[in-house]
Amino acid sequence: MNPATPPASAAARRASLAVLALSMLLASLGTSIANIALPALAEAFSARFHEVQWVVVAYLAALTVSVVVAGRLGDIFGLRRMHLAGLGLFCLASLLCGLAPDLGLLIAARALQGVAAAFLMTLTIALVRQSAAPDRMGQAMGLLGTVSAIGTALGPSLGGFLVSATGWPGIFLVQVPVAAATIVLASVSLPPDADRPEGPATGLGLGEPGLWPGLAPALLVNVLVAAVMMTTLVVGPFYLGLGLGLGEMTVGLIMSVGPAISILSGLPSGRAVDAWGARPVLGAGLGLLATGAFSLSVLPGLLGVAGYMMAIAVLTPGYQLFQAANNTAVMTDVAGDRRGVVSGLLSLSRNIGLILGASAMGAVFAIGVGTDDVTTASPVAAGSGMRLVFGVAGGLMMLAIGIAFARPVLRRTS
Repeated sequence: MNPATPPASAAARRASLAVLALSMLLASLGTSIANIALPALAEAFSARFHEVQWVVVAYLAALTVSVVVAGRLGDIFGLRRMHLAGLGLFCLASLLCGLAPDLGLLIAARALQGVAAAFLMTLTIALVRQSAAPDRMGQAMGLLGTVSAIGTALGPSLGGFLVSATGWPGIFLVQVPVAAATIVLASVSLPPDADRPEGPATGLGLGEPGLWPGLAPALLVNVLVAAVMMTTLVVGPFYLGLGLGLGEMTVGLIMSVGPAISILSGLPSGRAVDAWGARPVLGAGLGLLATGAFSLSVLPGLLGVAGYMMAIAVLTPGYQLFQAANNTAVMTDVAGDRRGVVSGLLSLSRNIGLILGASAMGAVFAIGVGTDDVTTASPVAAGSGMRLVFGVAGGLMMLAIGIAFARPVLRRTS
């Protein structure tokens, strides 16, 4: 073993966190920027809508199936080294997307970009543990939550501008110089990898005794929370349009309230974790999520748009509090040689929750509406669906509270 690396200075830590924030921005921007270009892609490639949808689906599917493997590779070969590899792959894949001559190659390049994004999202969270000061872990996690929200919110508007100004390739080519600059910054800013234990590493490293008793409940709660947040994105536009009779522009403005609150509440949530500890903040976040979900089932029917926005104003800070606390607790307490794979599991559980929110909770809304074709629902039927789906969502958050606080506080595995 080499001598231990001396503690990083405050300036070095800030530089490392800036690089990690840029990496998270790239991955989240890649998730949201392509959606707005689907009509342009359909026209450019003379393709049907269900065919160009694979430009979005390929990225998300590749990201989801790759996160745990990306984390494990980081544990084996070094978090810094594999993070740099992920940045290089993301830069190359973005270039291939922008230069793709046909839809099939574009979809393949987007899948490659999704694999690269899995390295960025997963290893960024793992690297926070060795880049942030111990008493600033929550703030660092809150920063990542803020940047992720910025990337998700910025994608549609930036994508729309680029499609109109440069054509569809611009939404991918704009990511190339950003990724290249992040590679340069990461190579000089990220802390060196610790020496790895001697001997071969096999499997995903998930069979370690004592790993799962504290981790499994945290992952399950992560699934439930992500499902509820996705429900707001899937059901919200339908209710606002059909139940309240709002136009598309007004619906878009109201739907932007949640991301705006998310951006503003990320860093304060992290600071709250540092000040009060992960467990109290976790409880506060889940409590707000439950309150917000139940409020969405009641207040819009009573107060209309104002009721909807009031409920979102409760729900969204709860999500940021939960994310900062849950990620901090898990990544603080996991062993050093398992941080990559555990970070991958956090990302995987979130993605599973998003999928469940879009599918299962969408089906619950349809049951409440009374028809599979919710686009034809009357305002009364849309209100019934809203009450049912967010009543179920509130119940899921109560279940999450029970799971989170029935388990013991996470113990260190090293």
